[in-house]
Amino acid sequence: MLTIVAEIRAYPNGLHKDKIIQAFKKITPTVLQEQGCHGYQLLVDAGVDVSYQSKDSDLIVMLEKWESIEHLNAHLQTEHMQAYQLEVKEHVADVKIRILEQGF
Repeated sequence: MLTIVAEIRAYPNGLHKDKIIQAFKKITPTVLQEQGCHGYQLLVDAGVDVSYQSKDSDLIVMLEKWESIEHLNAHLQTEHMQAYQLEVKEHVADVKIRILEQGF
């Protein structure tokens, strides 16, 4: 089982972040039906006020669970993911993807 942490940085101005979130809302039900998908969750900074939290108002984090790298690669090639990428390309400043596995 792989855990994917995708950090998606929107261009400044809440409009860009909102457009990305709306695009994810459209595809999430379909992604969750894909073979090998065990989780697909969009996360943003919690609205709490604590000194130890790093906040970034332009950052969206996707937390994903995939059965294997083959399932993840197949997901990235789906029609809905290709359409998503076209829809958000003018709103996304940067993407960083971490592919993680259990450490012990």
